[in-house]
Amino acid sequence: MPSRTGGDNAYGHDGRRSPAMVSVDCPAKTNLTLEVGPSHAKWGGRHELDTIYCALDLTDTVTACEKPAGSGFSLDLAGEHLGDLASSSSDMRRNHAVLALFAMAEEAGREPDVALTIDKRIPVGAGLAGGSADAAATILALNALWELDWPLDRLRKVAATLGADMPFCVAGGYARGTGYGEVITPILPGSDEERALRDAGYAGAVLVGAYQAQLSTPEVYAAFDAVGAGEGDRNHLQQAAISLHPRSGRAVEEALAAGASHAFVSGSGPSVVAFTPTPAIRHDVLAAWERSKAVDRIIAAQAPAVPTVSVTVAR
Repeated sequence: MPSRTGGDNAYGHDGRRSPAMVSVDCPAKTNLTLEVGPSHAKWGGRHELDTIYCALDLTDTVTACEKPAGSGFSLDLAGEHLGDLASSSSDMRRNHAVLALFAMAEEAGREPDVALTIDKRIPVGAGLAGGSADAAATILALNALWELDWPLDRLRKVAATLGADMPFCVAGGYARGTGYGEVITPILPGSDEERALRDAGYAGAVLVGAYQAQLSTPEVYAAFDAVGAGEGDRNHLQQAAISLHPRSGRAVEEALAAGASHAFVSGSGPSVVAFTPTPAIRHDVLAAWERSKAVDRIIAAQAPAVPTVSVTVAR
């Protein structure tokens, strides 16, 4: 449940104090498996996918506050690794969080008079769905800020209008994605499917090898159309991503040699995810990556993870 803190007045229509600010920590995602099928014109050329999503507790924080009626939206970005988002030519209105604000406002019949702040920790253009996490966090924040209390299925429908990973990011955990990734079938805690993933080593401590470089998802899919999937790759995009960013391949090889139970390119890359089942293996993977400089940054995380919502009520 959201945490509620705050003052003494500004009550809603049902007698509850109205939210003044909502912050959401939304996890990154990786793809434990990613099978890529043909592209479809009805999906704007996007490929058919069958994937197992897993959320990592590497999070971005989106904070939403009401603004005066008619004042429109605002967006502030913070973080040390903003990538293309920090460019002066970046169009604020195309930011994933802003698009989610517009979509929620349209669905709710409201004006998008909201101030959004994003504290970026998920690497940009990295195959970790940082933009999708920001959109999902915005959807969750507005659901609380505007006291909509919409169920998860309705929030996912809004998210599905924005992109493939966003409906998953709204809830995190584990899930299967089909369609072009937007059709979500949750893998529930305690289910046979979840136990199988945990037993296979897809849970617990993770190291993420991140890069200063970014990869464009359309560029990776174009490379996939040319080179196809690598033999034995559970992520069909891995070979294409490595062809564009060879250091990712070296990082995968080194992590596996150091004892990682699984190591792979995350989604469309270039980030690499390594599951490290023991402290000794985690130390060895870390040391191998630092020694070879196969990655630019190393981020520790846990899997799976879910979003958290914090509500501050009006004073």
